[in-house]
This record gives sequence, C-alpha cells and structure tokens, in this order.
Amino acid sequence: MKNYRTLRIGKSGVSFLIGKKALLSFIILLLATALAVVLSAGIGERFISPGTVLRTFFGAGDPADELIIMSFRMPRILVALFAGICLAAAGSILQGLIRNPLASPDVIGVTGGASVAVVLFLMLFSNSSNALTVSLGWLPVAAFIGAALAGMLVYVLSYKNGASTFRLILIGIGFSMLAQSLTTLFMIKGPIYRMSQANVWITGSVYGSNWQDVHILLPSALILLVICAAAARSINIQTLGEELATGAGSAVQQNRFLLLLLSTGFAGIAVAFSGTVGFVGLMAPHIARRLVGSSFGALLPVASLIGGLLVLTADLIGRTLFSPVEVPAGVFTAAIGAPYFIYLLYKSRNQ
Repeated sequence: MKNYRTLRIGKSGVSFLIGKKALLSFIILLLATALAVVLSAGIGERFISPGTVLRTFFGAGDPADELIIMSFRMPRILVALFAGICLAAAGSILQGLIRNPLASPDVIGVTGGASVAVVLFLMLFSNSSNALTVSLGWLPVAAFIGAALAGMLVYVLSYKNGASTFRLILIGIGFSMLAQSLTTLFMIKGPIYRMSQANVWITGSVYGSNWQDVHILLPSALILLVICAAAARSINIQTLGEELATGAGSAVQQNRFLLLLLSTGFAGIAVAFSGTVGFVGLMAPHIARRLVGSSFGALLPVASLIGGLLVLTADLIGRTLFSPVEVPAGVFTAAIGAPYFIYLLYKSRNQ
C-alpha cells in the first residue's frame, strides 16, 4: 500500500484511495494541457508570446491581443479541449463496459448516427438557393439527437434477456457501416455547397467555434464527468464480467444501460460541437491504461486529459502547418489512429 495514499473528507466517512503514480501522471498531463492552451492561444497568423498570453488571461494585456486571444482563439481552443475530453471519457466507459480494447464511439456507431443526423439536417433544411431555412445553431442539437438515437438503437437491438456486450459490439459495428452508407447517400442527394460543409464537419473540425458553444459544452462536460467519477466503482465491477459482477451484488443490466447512456451523452456533446473527430476515444484510454493501469478512478482523469491534448494538438497543427489553408483536426487524429487501430487488431489477433 506504500504506492497509495488515503484521502478522507472531514468526518463524513467518505475516503478515497489515490495512487501516487496516477496522481503524478495527472499533474504532469494537467501542466502539459495548460502549456498547450497557452501556446495554442499565441500561435497563429499573428504570433503572441506566452508571457503576453498569460498577461491577457489576467486582464493586463494589450486590447488588440485580447481581441485575438479571447474572441477568436480561446473559444476554439476550449471546444477542442473539451471535445477531446468527452470523446476519451466515452471510449474509456465503452472499453470497460464491453471489455473490448477496440471499443469506441466510432466503432459502435454513435458518431455515425450523429453524422447521419447532420447531413440529413443540412439536406432537409436547405432551399433551392442552397440557403438554410433554419438557424445553423440547431446543427449541434441535430448531431446530439443522432448520436443519442444511435446509442439507444444499438442497445435495443442487442437486448435479449439482457444486453450482451458481445451483441453490443457486433450490432454497433453493423450500425456504423449502415450509418456510413446513409451519410454517403444523403450527401449525394443534398445540395453541393451544404454537403461540402457537412463533409468538413464529418472529418472533424472545430472551425467557427464561439463562446456560445463553450457555454453549452463546458458545463455539460463537467456535469457528465462528475457523474462518471461517481460511477467509477460500477465500471470497475463491469470489467470483471457478468457472472462475477452479479455475484458482487451489482445490478448488471441496469448499470450497463446507464453506462451506455453516459457514454452516448459524452460522445453526443463532443461530436455536436467538433464533428466526428475519429480514433480519440480509442487511443486515449489505451495510452492512459499504460500509464496508470485499468482502475477506472485513475483511468478516467488521465485518459480525459490525453484526449483533450490529442484534439487540441491536432487542431493547432491543422490551422498553422498549412496556413492559410486549414486542415480539420480529424485528419491528423485519423492519421495517427488508423495505424494504431491496425496495431491493436494485430496484437489481439489470437484473443
């Protein structure tokens, strides 16, 4: 037990067992995230030094720098960061729930459902002049509804005397393929201009993010993270398998449904504001597991920070490396994630 410390909250009887390695990993990642935010806020067509960025954060910067940082760059940075956090949390829950290292919101069709909803939204609400007949602000709502419906549909179709994790993953993969087909069909049938806009969103981009997006995404993500932390014990028990979890007194099917709902919520709000940034929900939990092990209480915060760093770094590269052309963040996460996915398939070929 020398590698763990007990944290007690007053005299309430509530206590936590904190791993020293996990705490150190979390602190290092937190500092790396803060550094990435400062650097990302300063890098662009106009470079602003890190010192100036920090002064601007504390209200002592130049008005011109403050306009660039706070109005144009920070909303995009925060949306990228919290979208990555949500995708990583969703992937962590799914991998623990399904007990499959290849599980992620992309694989089981949740992000595919969001893509179908977005393309359908742009197709149905465009007139003959390619103008939208409703506000574009409803696009995140459509994406969230699509992701939620996809998650519920996969759960219902996999339910037979309980939702088997094996059926969940198989039906999820099938639904993901169906969603890709429907997305392609609707893009062919829809207006060219709007479908090109949808294609950028599907690739995964936080271009055009504003403070209104942040005000919705940030509190939603924090609330879900608190709920997820409270459910850490249930997720740890789920990883033991159905029989052992039942023997430990866990309401397996009820918890399975609630955890899937929680994962869908994370994925839904992430893709609603950042598009379908691929492979983050797959990679971040694996990297975190190598750092802190598989206990969900340590895995969740570390994986979340890794996911946020991945998307934030991908967006920074996308908007600066090929300037003035902006490349969606999803291009870079896919470039890393696809080979990693193949590696995982190869590694688990005999399992």
